[in-house]
Amino acid sequence: MKVELASQRKLRERNKISYQFAHWPIWIWVFFIAPGPLTFDLFEHGFDWRMGVWLSAVLIGTGIAGLRGRLPGVEPKPYILRFTEDRPNPLYRRVCYTFAWSAVAVFAVLNMAGLFIAILADKWYLRQIYTYAYFPLALAVWIAGALGRLPRVAASTKGEGHERRYFYGSVWAVCLAQPALGILWKLLPRTRVADSVKLAVFVGILAFVGNLARLGRLPRTRPIVPGESAISD
Repeated sequence: MKVELASQRKLRERNKISYQFAHWPIWIWVFFIAPGPLTFDLFEHGFDWRMGVWLSAVLIGTGIAGLRGRLPGVEPKPYILRFTEDRPNPLYRRVCYTFAWSAVAVFAVLNMAGLFIAILADKWYLRQIYTYAYFPLALAVWIAGALGRLPRVAASTKGEGHERRYFYGSVWAVCLAQPALGILWKLLPRTRVADSVKLAVFVGILAFVGNLARLGRLPRTRPIVPGESAISD
């Protein structure tokens, strides 16, 4: 497995404006899709006034947080400089990464469950799954985050050198698997055979990309050996 030495990472004292603006849309998306059933409606029926109201609230909320430097990556300067430092993890980071974990995990789990049930029952129940299962699963993730049981959400930033790779590895896997599943959803019919192909491709991408992340072959997935100052994004 490839590792990255903290002493070899280039230090930056401040985040460029372009860097900060590049991170803002990420958090807009994370919080915009937080109400899963509404997101399901977005992809099934398109944008409507409910999404417009919610998006406006998210833009205002994240905009204010960003101006105050209370969004990860949107801070005027990096918060974490030493990966061995037992430094308090700010509340805004814990909240943001908790919702990010929810976005990464819950949608993937529900989509896999929907495919699996469709194969067994030869009928789609994805709408019902999102209606009744999304918030219980999301709530479980939010509670885990509140208890500091998720990577990058602990009370201390001491484990950041390894926790960041778990987070980015999951993000890489899901962000590649979900669009692929969406394309297959459009191209293939809704039959047991086609649904089996969709499930196999979806799980296969998650496993393949997850393994690449485990080996440190993807950006931001190498373990960072504790040592000298370094920057964490």
